[in-house]
Amino acid sequence: MSWVEEAKRRAAEEAVKHVEDGQIIGLGSGSTAAYAIRLLGERLRRGELRNIYGIPTSLQAAYEAIEASIPLTTLEEHPTVDVAIDGADQLDARLNLIKGGGAALLREKIVASCSRLYIIVADERKLARRLGEGCPIPLEVHPMAVKPVLRRLEELGARASIRMARGKVGPVVTDNGNLIIDADFGPLEDPEKLDRRLKAMPGILETGLFLGYADLAYIGTKTGLRKLEASRGR
Repeated sequence: MSWVEEAKRRAAEEAVKHVEDGQIIGLGSGSTAAYAIRLLGERLRRGELRNIYGIPTSLQAAYEAIEASIPLTTLEEHPTVDVAIDGADQLDARLNLIKGGGAALLREKIVASCSRLYIIVADERKLARRLGEGCPIPLEVHPMAVKPVLRRLEELGARASIRMARGKVGPVVTDNGNLIIDADFGPLEDPEKLDRRLKAMPGILETGLFLGYADLAYIGTKTGLRKLEASRGR
């Protein structure tokens, strides 16, 4: 196993320690969150956890949970999530995030907004001094609005493109039937202001800027683990 995969697993191992019997758990998407799902399944099989239910943020997370024998539920049945564990494409020292590399940002943000404790797991490559350094912002966009949104993003100074799929013909289609535009603004001076401007564009259903959501992050390094805590409450 490479140091990156070992770092991801270390971060996930620490995160799942926060999960207790009887809780509703938000199950994030992506490779690092997948480690957390598998570890939760192992704890269930060993009898260390009982009566937990997962709310997946994507079809990928749902399949991982089924493989791990984690019972699934919905926000309709349980609108408050006790603990959510998710990955990130990039995070800064204040635990602001860019997410959406797996095209699950809309569902991920819904679950994050419903969570009492929102934990990020990542390896140290994802840390950045400023959001946007070498990392575009994913945007979930209604198919009808793609061309107008691309034009408006370019007017704001972004290099923007529709994300194309690998292994299939055409663009990436989200679990919600929408498309993803990746917008590169470079290092962000004011993420909050940009997030407001993006959300004001008709057709942009959600942005990959997760500002003020994360409470805690475990960052796997080449030799150990870092813990970051948000200094603000939600």
